[in-house]
Amino acid sequence: LTRTQLSLAYLVGTLLSAFCLPRAGRWFDQYGGRVMIAAASVLLGLVLIYISQVDRLLAVLSGSAAWAWLLMLLGYFGVRFLGQGVLTSASRNILLIWFVKRRGLVSGLRGVFVSFGFALAPLGIAMLIAGYGWRGSLWVMAAGLFLFGGAAWLFVRNRPEQETFGGSHPGGGKIHASSRETVLPGMTLAEVRRQPVFWLYAASLSIHALFGTALTFHIVSIFDQVGRSPAEAFSYFLPSAICSTVVNLVAGYLSDRNPLKPFLILMLLSFLFGALGLAHLEHDWGYWLLAVGFGAGGGLWGVLSNLAFVRYFGTKHLGEVSGLNTALTVSASAIGPAAFSLGLDGSGSYLLPVYLCMAALVMLLVWAVMHPAPEHN
Repeated sequence: LTRTQLSLAYLVGTLLSAFCLPRAGRWFDQYGGRVMIAAASVLLGLVLIYISQVDRLLAVLSGSAAWAWLLMLLGYFGVRFLGQGVLTSASRNILLIWFVKRRGLVSGLRGVFVSFGFALAPLGIAMLIAGYGWRGSLWVMAAGLFLFGGAAWLFVRNRPEQETFGGSHPGGGKIHASSRETVLPGMTLAEVRRQPVFWLYAASLSIHALFGTALTFHIVSIFDQVGRSPAEAFSYFLPSAICSTVVNLVAGYLSDRNPLKPFLILMLLSFLFGALGLAHLEHDWGYWLLAVGFGAGGGLWGVLSNLAFVRYFGTKHLGEVSGLNTALTVSASAIGPAAFSLGLDGSGSYLLPVYLCMAALVMLLVWAVMHPAPEHN
């Protein structure tokens, strides 16, 4: 398969997975995080084993390009749906349900582990491939997922009110029959869809998914357009990750005591400044504005993606509500790289899609400033 064919399989597989995520969120609400985390881990391991056998399956199925594309499409769907979709959402939601008073701080600490995981994953996978080959590496990761799924089944519990009676809530404070979060019904998905504040946060989180994924996907080409080397392109990730981690921790701590609207405005401003730096990447100040802007915005994005929907809409239907948001952000992350590629093909540079993203950020910023966004929870 060509790079374009693989990209198209990735796009279609990602979009198909996004359509299924609201249903997976409903399963989280019905069966709880214990079942979802354990099941998603085991199934994701099976998907990795399937991907490790794609070349052999293709040989059985005549080896045509169409079959190769369909087999890879199925693999991409499984990885995106079970990994970035179900497993990520379920592990985040279970923490939001268990911790109340220090929910922001816990989310910030989780963000540190996520950031380090993303930073170390390429190196770790490269080491596995060097030691075991690409097929063996997939088997090793599958085995790790099977073990993780077993651990999740043994140790994860769905809700504190199902495990503790009259004791202390792990997030701080006593559990009473009138505990404000354990008995709040929360809004249904149908009710949430009618709330403008949901679409404000979902659109703001999605524009980062679109813009940030496109930047990562085309990072070498974008830097090459302004005469910068691949080494400079990859060096961008270190200061950006450091900035993101620091901002995530600080903002997570502060969010326990403050409303979320200022964090939303700061996130959009950070991405806007980062986009301005990207548009002037040939200058050193543009490079650092990009790194700091997208780094700080990414840290704030982690806080808001964790806290916004539980803060506004409660915990009862959190899986379904966050599932819809995840579907939107995953869809945006699939569209971003293709949109930037089309911009490059049509105009000869990435400036047109960058300016379009900046316009979207400005509109979202105005909406965020003007919208009252009261927090009822």
